[in-house]
Amino acid sequence: MQPIAARILTHARSMPEGALISAKEFLHLGSRAAVDQALKRLHERAELMRLSQGIYVLPVKTRFGTRAPAAEKVIERFAATRAETIVPHGAAAANMLGLTTQVPTKLVYLTSGPNRQFKLGAQVVEMKKAPQWMLLPTQPKAGEAVRALAWLGRQHAAEALTKLKQKLPQPVIQDLIALRPALPAWMSKSISQVLVAHG
Repeated sequence: MQPIAARILTHARSMPEGALISAKEFLHLGSRAAVDQALKRLHERAELMRLSQGIYVLPVKTRFGTRAPAAEKVIERFAATRAETIVPHGAAAANMLGLTTQVPTKLVYLTSGPNRQFKLGAQVVEMKKAPQWMLLPTQPKAGEAVRALAWLGRQHAAEALTKLKQKLPQPVIQDLIALRPALPAWMSKSISQVLVAHG
């Protein structure tokens, strides 16, 4: 194995699961062309998995064989290294909050960055650019509720909010009420009608 490829692999193995590996981090080892070539070779030997053009991850070796890193870990690394806000899609949020029994068939996340899609083993992970109000992580549970409501839509908002009122702790309900100015008019109105008007 070429020295550059060996050094990339050693470094990749010292990184946390799901860490993103790209040529930019290894330009101190050689020219861009040499680093790209080394990454390509590591991918061909199945030492690295390619997510998209120029972005790789290290597969996880277990006693049962090799698997792709967990999607949540890869998403965490995308958020950290690309300075993006990335949150689970409204369908996943609705499922987590018990508002639907539908389990999303593919992994979809909402992002402040560009649309992108990649494969992690057999699983397709999709990131969709979303408006700022759908990316509210500052109050995680309230943000989750907002994304669930957006996915369920206007006609199911009142019913969903009635359920959430019984399920969520009072501080989360207060966070949700406080978020109204940032939300679309229909959602803000539903929150007022269900969570405020009825006390």
